[in-house]
Amino acid sequence: MTPLAIRPAVPGDLDALAGIYRAARAFMAASGNPRQWGASHPPLSQLAGDIARGQLYVLCDGTRPCAAFALVPGPDPAYARIEGGAWRSDAPYAVVHRLASDGSRRGVFAAALAFCAAQCPHLRIDTHADNRVMQHLVARAGFQYCGVIYVRDAGAPSPRLAYERLPGEGAQQK
Repeated sequence: MTPLAIRPAVPGDLDALAGIYRAARAFMAASGNPRQWGASHPPLSQLAGDIARGQLYVLCDGTRPCAAFALVPGPDPAYARIEGGAWRSDAPYAVVHRLASDGSRRGVFAAALAFCAAQCPHLRIDTHADNRVMQHLVARAGFQYCGVIYVRDAGAPSPRLAYERLPGEGAQQK
């Protein structure tokens, strides 16, 4: 099996990205998490904006994109207020957003996180309370739960479990 390659997404990837996020939404719904991304999140316009800002990346199996994520430098406005806890550090950070896979390859999360940590070792990430799969992956990758933040979802505030990994922290040993 060829190793996953990571590169910046380009506008020509939008069709493949639509398929990746469609597959991820179906997986999330089948795993008990139908509400986090609903039927159409993220919209292609958001992905196009991520591409234009140089923040969206694709993981490729050979030349075929099979997963994607955004790495967004902080500060992130949604992370300014946290309930039920506190951030562990106020140092500059980046946020991993919109991590998704089409399900065809294993190791996507670990590869994406290794890439992100190489760009910015202080990382934050959030997920929906129903997304047990992501919660497990995030904890296994050495992130610490910090509290609840709110993101805009269809115009309304929606709670997300927020996590942080500081420089030097990494995956838990099995």
